[in-house]
Amino acid sequence: MSDSTDEDSRRIYRPDADHQFPDEKLNRVLEFITEDEEIQTYLEAQNVNAVDRMQYNDHGEKHIEIVRNRALCLYDLLKAGDVDFNGARQQGLAEEDESVIIALAATLHDVGHVVHRDEHVYYSIPLAADILDRVLPEFYDLAETVRMKGEILHAILCHHTAETPLTTEAGVIRVADALDMESGRSRIPYEHGGRGINTLSSQAISRVSLQEGQSVPVMVEIAMTNAAGVYQVDNLLKAKLKGSGLEDHIRIVAVNTNENHEQLVERIEL
Repeated sequence: MSDSTDEDSRRIYRPDADHQFPDEKLNRVLEFITEDEEIQTYLEAQNVNAVDRMQYNDHGEKHIEIVRNRALCLYDLLKAGDVDFNGARQQGLAEEDESVIIALAATLHDVGHVVHRDEHVYYSIPLAADILDRVLPEFYDLAETVRMKGEILHAILCHHTAETPLTTEAGVIRVADALDMESGRSRIPYEHGGRGINTLSSQAISRVSLQEGQSVPVMVEIAMTNAAGVYQVDNLLKAKLKGSGLEDHIRIVAVNTNENHEQLVERIEL
């Protein structure tokens, strides 16, 4: 699953890396949802309100792919750091179900955008519930389906900062959602004249990588080309990390890589 470098033994994850996950059940679930027509249609349709009508950042198929990938990479790094995942465990589910909860929550967390961008998380719950009622019985018996459904919906709900994650799985979804911040995410609204703070700040982020930390399980390294990127880091990512339950396990470092020596911001660390 890891994408390692020769520089040291730490695992480093790049934005578009194609990772192989070790859990057989997770791989079967990923294959299923990738080929599922209803889910894929939702991922296309949920971008219409966000991008086409509101000129907001991408919330479609690419966003979901990145969030899911980074959520699973966070999971891998946190597990390697002996962080406890209580969602599946407290429901009496198997350890392999932790990553399935994360994968399905990441996939369905934004489906509510088909109704409206505003308060979309609350629309995501009933829509995702209907999808899960069809998908989960392909892999679980009735009792397991009920428990998995509850944990996945909890993680979806808690990607919204107004709600408090009660499980590590939900905390992972909340943080991973904010880790999709590179310039590519704002390409469409930017090309159509969008110049809001979300678009401009996203344009300033050139790279995000996740790696094994030295004093904590995870270090997130963010490269930005100008000070506008501070908004993504300080206002959005910081807000998602706060209250996630993962504050003590994740270190965030943002570095301004612009060669202009008159930079307003050289480096910030959370």
